[in-house]
Amino acid sequence: MTIQESYARMGGNYDDVVSRLRTDDRIKRFLLKVADDKSFAMLCDMLAERNMSEAFRAAHTLKGVSSNLSLTRLYDSACAITDALRDKTEYDPAVEPLLERVKADYALTIECIKAID
Repeated sequence: MTIQESYARMGGNYDDVVSRLRTDDRIKRFLLKVADDKSFAMLCDMLAERNMSEAFRAAHTLKGVSSNLSLTRLYDSACAITDALRDKTEYDPAVEPLLERVKADYALTIECIKAID
């Protein structure tokens, strides 16, 4: 799968990312780092531990990574959970559907990145 096809499948904005990073090689190099980024795992772990401040920090980092690479679908779900976690000190079960959406979007993103030729 080409990078442009991958962006279409994962709900990203290829035109936006290419306007910043200029070449597919550079885009691919940064995309491959997404799987190594620990913010998604940290978000899941910190929510499981009910550590709201660290969960917020992880969600905010994931939001930034997805924004910088124009991973629009993942950005949207990361943004929603970041907003829900902002200034929270107690766990709220209402965050669970937001986390499930982030998990699905993250899984799709990683699947598409791994399928790039």
